[in-house]
Amino acid sequence: MKLDDVVNIEDLHRMAKRRLPKIAFDFIEGGLEDERGLETNTSAFHKHRLLPRYLVDVSVRDQTRTIFGQKFSSPFGISPTGGAGLFRYHADLMLAEAARDANIPYIMSGASNDAIEAAAKVAPKNHWYQLYAARKPEINADLIKRTADAGLGALVLTVDTPVGSKRERNIRNGFANVRGGLLQALSLKPSILAEAMTHPGWIVEYFRRGGGTPMLGNWQPYAPAGSDAEEVYKFASSVRPFNAQTWRDLEAYRKLFPRALVVKGIMSPADAQRALDVGCDGILVSNHGGRQLDQAPGSLDVLPAIRQQVGDKLTLLLDSGVRRGADILIALCLGADFCFMGRPTLYGAAAGGLPGVKKAIDIFVNEIDLVMGQIGCPSLDQLGPDFLWQDEWQRNR
Repeated sequence: MKLDDVVNIEDLHRMAKRRLPKIAFDFIEGGLEDERGLETNTSAFHKHRLLPRYLVDVSVRDQTRTIFGQKFSSPFGISPTGGAGLFRYHADLMLAEAARDANIPYIMSGASNDAIEAAAKVAPKNHWYQLYAARKPEINADLIKRTADAGLGALVLTVDTPVGSKRERNIRNGFANVRGGLLQALSLKPSILAEAMTHPGWIVEYFRRGGGTPMLGNWQPYAPAGSDAEEVYKFASSVRPFNAQTWRDLEAYRKLFPRALVVKGIMSPADAQRALDVGCDGILVSNHGGRQLDQAPGSLDVLPAIRQQVGDKLTLLLDSGVRRGADILIALCLGADFCFMGRPTLYGAAAGGLPGVKKAIDIFVNEIDLVMGQIGCPSLDQLGPDFLWQDEWQRNR
């Protein structure tokens, strides 16, 4: 299949799977343990039905959305996806460029291979940064300063990784996570190497750029001078995860960053209230794409409770499980202000580089437009519970 023949995200998914060796594809695709969380996220959307309203003028449909004082062309953005350079060289910059061209936000992962400053040059108005806090306060302070100095619109603190998770696909493939060990897995497991060699497009690019694990660009300045990529990964792993992080640290980050501060990974209404009290501008409701706690509820399932708790006092974002434009509209009906997705654009990058990422974005834009027309909603501001069918039919208006 060629990109011109792609009609949905599942097509990009299949193309990415064909191009990538299993060891790389499993890192994108996998969850943890029994991978129930992956199904939980997608089934949360499938439980809802959109209720169309007809005889409405939908000749002009507006899917723009303003958050944190910035107007974006669509109500979705790109979630942080660590190690993207493993799947396509400079994928982080491709994601940034595609976001810029589509005028949507891109959250650079705290485990990105390219650096904050490089992406800021590509997409100065569409670039946010995800902070994976280190045990060393001076590193966190400097990362926040770099984010502010680069003019990024938001700092996104991820709080749902206090400890690692048991990602069994990665364990079976011979490396625990993307932060090192890939080259060793390829060399020590002949079966994995043999399978990788059946994907010539990826393997040629991988060794053309020197093989091994791609550099963690944002962590390189803090590792010992002269560290190669593997040594930088080892250093970053030695100071993360920050499992002693508390609300006091969040208060400190709030004082350090002058623009929008978002907390990613909040699932409890009580935690949402505390984030509001600290002075956060937004919450990204997320279960880390089903990769941290397999028994966690779906992000969409907890969204209404969090909205009820915080009201309109902060911006509610959502990710995990978004695969269709209709999913985004359902989330907005249930209280989200904006949505993010990670795997779909990563499929695009793996399948076709920058054109593949743009294809993924275009698919969502077009699906949102079509569904808005189908349900009689010319503007996103009109969305709400009345556009969702209630199983207790008496509650439908």
